Amino acid sequence: MLWFKRIGLFLLINFLIIITLSFIMHILGVKPYLTKFGLDYSSLVVFCLIWGMGGAFISLALSKVMAKWMMGVEIIDPNNSNFELRELVQTVHQLAKSAGLSSMPEVGIYNSSEINAFATGPTKSSSLVAVSSGLLQRMNKNEVRGVLGHEVAHITNGDMVTMTLVQGVVNAFVMFLARVIAYAVTIGRDKEEGEESTTGGPSLTFYIVQMVLEVIFMILGSIVVAWFSRFREYRADKGGARLAGKSNMIAALEGLNRVFEEVETDATPAMQTLKISSRPAGIMRFFSTHPPLEDRIARLKESTF
Repeated sequence: MLWFKRIGLFLLINFLIIITLSFIMHILGVKPYLTKFGLDYSSLVVFCLIWGMGGAFISLALSKVMAKWMMGVEIIDPNNSNFELRELVQTVHQLAKSAGLSSMPEVGIYNSSEINAFATGPTKSSSLVAVSSGLLQRMNKNEVRGVLGHEVAHITNGDMVTMTLVQGVVNAFVMFLARVIAYAVTIGRDKEEGEESTTGGPSLTFYIVQMVLEVIFMILGSIVVAWFSRFREYRADKGGARLAGKSNMIAALEGLNRVFEEVETDATPAMQTLKISSRPAGIMRFFSTHPPLEDRIARLKESTF
């Protein structure tokens, strides 16, 4: 049931993104990039930027709402009668103040046996830190503090916006290169075979080649995005160590390493990117949004600040 809910919400969000971006294209009067004379590169650049960057930023704007819906996050009232939950909010707010944040993040909890946490939100002033019920049950206070410090560091570093920019640029490049190469390949083939489209535009082959190239380039682009995501995790570890204490941050990572097999694997890629750990293995390590925990622990122990 949870899987169907996530798929349904994913499809709904993407449908809304398509409608929104189509409306923006219409308002801006963006002309078709395919003409009987060939590719209109100016229109193609605008098209790719709007769809590539626009989709990424709309997803960012909806990130908190999506996280609450998809993960079932319940926001904790700072005056909650439950001492443990009230203390969780106080710890996040204390770390946020130490990090210099002017607006306190929302703090939430989601019901899951996995040992994990994530931070999301469109801006530093509109952010969310959420932890799993499993994390609170299985980690001690020092470990939890380290995890929370890591997530607050993500917010302080503006990682949500940065990752959106990186993803948006990759999306735009993928769309642009796929269309340019597909057009060159199909027009060249048609000329060699003496074929011309009855409309003066590209043949069906263009769209097939374009889709294949987009898949290939998106896979390659995912490696770049994942590499940058791993870099930001190292930086968030250091930030978490400064905020929560180096020993607490190391203890948090070691605690996660102990329960490594309990990190949820059926979460969407977007949610995996937000979380504090994942499980890279084999060739998939190139697509992992998080470095191996052993490597993160070793780097943190060797770091001086």
